Amino acid sequence: MKSIYFIFTLLIGSILTSSTTKHEYYVSVTNIEHAKEQQSVQIISQVFIDDFERLIRQRYDETITLAEEDEPEIVDEYMKRYLEDKLKISINGKAYKFNFIGKEYKEDITYCYLEIENIKDIKSIKVVNRLLFDILPEQQNIVRLKLNDRNKSFLLIPENDECMLNFN
Repeated sequence: MKSIYFIFTLLIGSILTSSTTKHEYYVSVTNIEHAKEQQSVQIISQVFIDDFERLIRQRYDETITLAEEDEPEIVDEYMKRYLEDKLKISINGKAYKFNFIGKEYKEDITYCYLEIENIKDIKSIKVVNRLLFDILPEQQNIVRLKLNDRNKSFLLIPENDECMLNFN
């Protein structure tokens, strides 16, 4: 009887700890850097694939599965539309729209590449990052700024979803 209990415990334990279970924390990381030579602000947003997939299924199309070879082209449009709605950037007091360059999947993360062109210098930057707050109340978003030879990080939560950095 003890051996059956032991096998049952091992089986349940392996199921509960398998890689297909949801991760324990909900966080995204958005890196924002000023590329002075290109006069652009380059942005990389990293979001867990399963969280992004859940969002796209709830908001746009419940049949979408991310990170598959035959992924529909519309996924890029869904991601772009969502990022434009939830990630806002103002530079020197002016709101800017970014270009969605593309995305790629590495391990369990979606990397979204964005760019704001024609930015010569930055005196201030304000970032509003509400990624996934609408579906995951425990979501946290880290914003890392690398601007004017200065590095600064912010942790944004649903109750405090914006950060600002001044260089004056």
